Amino acid sequence: MSKVWTALRERAEERTLDNGLRVCYLPKEGFGKTFAILATNFGSVDASFTFEGTRYDTPAGVAHFLEHKMFEDEDGNALQKFARTGASPNAFTSHTMTAYHFSCTERFEENLEILLKFVFTPYFTEENVAKERGIIGQEIGMMDDTPGWQLFCGALEGMYRNHPVRVPIAGSVESIARITPDVLYTCHRAFYSPKNMVLIVCGTADFDEVCRMAAQYSPADAPEIGERHYGERRDAVSELTVTRRMPVSRPQFMLGFKDVPLEAGESRLRRKLLGELAVRILCGDTAPLYAELYEKRLIGRDFDTDYTLIPEGAMALLGGESRDPEAARAAIEGETARLAHEGVEKALFDRMKKAMYGLYLRVLDVPEAYARQEATCLFAGEHYADFAALFDTIAPQDVQAVFARWAQRDRSSMSVVLPQ
Repeated sequence: MSKVWTALRERAEERTLDNGLRVCYLPKEGFGKTFAILATNFGSVDASFTFEGTRYDTPAGVAHFLEHKMFEDEDGNALQKFARTGASPNAFTSHTMTAYHFSCTERFEENLEILLKFVFTPYFTEENVAKERGIIGQEIGMMDDTPGWQLFCGALEGMYRNHPVRVPIAGSVESIARITPDVLYTCHRAFYSPKNMVLIVCGTADFDEVCRMAAQYSPADAPEIGERHYGERRDAVSELTVTRRMPVSRPQFMLGFKDVPLEAGESRLRRKLLGELAVRILCGDTAPLYAELYEKRLIGRDFDTDYTLIPEGAMALLGGESRDPEAARAAIEGETARLAHEGVEKALFDRMKKAMYGLYLRVLDVPEAYARQEATCLFAGEHYADFAALFDTIAPQDVQAVFARWAQRDRSSMSVVLPQ
């Protein structure tokens, strides 16, 4: 199936293989590199699930642990194989996805074969799992000592009491001690099923050959995905303020607004656009409130905003260094209430919407970023390039409705890291 976005001069070729694997090709003529990403709709929040009639409550950090172990196989290490072909491989685990990818300027099909083989052929032993525990344990220790990461974890803890998003992606030293080869094999079979995965190639490639290789090296047996369990949902935040003390020179804060989950049939991409636009209007780096807080030294140049969707949840996050986090919080919450009541000035709305459209447009020229965004969209049954048409459906009153949700009582929580 081919889809064309004439105004964007973009095209996508998409095919679903017999085993359920979705393959998407985003042609980029004239680009020197080709990027491929193989992703599974399985992240850190998916630790509890029902598969083939059995409920599993796996240790925190299992998705991340699995990502680390996948590069190893019986005849060596996939990273060494990529090194011989000159490709640049990597992988990542988020709250909602695990992905493996590479970029190359030559020998694309050879690199694609390496990627498909190691992701679909797990190899776990007691020895190599025990070795990985030590490596990941050191990584966890480093993250525990990173103020920015602790600030983020505190924000999630403050907003969610039951949802597994509050648990760090890598888990804890205690939780990964309970991860065994059997646990990894179970999660691989449950979530690395072709029906739960997408393969995206962005650059220059033969789409028919990509599909042939994907069919050859992915399993014909594709078990059905079971139910996932995210805990009892609560509208209110868990804690109004979460405070940590660490060796920092200035206080840091992250303010979170807990938003409602996607409704049945609601476009994930449109909600993402709407949430990002709202948080930029509220206090993005060209918003009136940003200039006011910066002038008062309540925020600095490191201040940033984000809007994130998770299964059965969504959130806006704003934060950075501040001489007075409580004053910054009061100002941001006050502006949220004002925008909820008065609405967004049309000139500000139009300016912010145009700027954000430009940011989304630029992603199309960065194959790595484009393919990653496409993976997220494909899992929701959409394409990243659909953003252009969806932008036209967003009006000022839509953004005002977002602020009205955020301004409700008990919908905001602040994480603070203070100097020791």
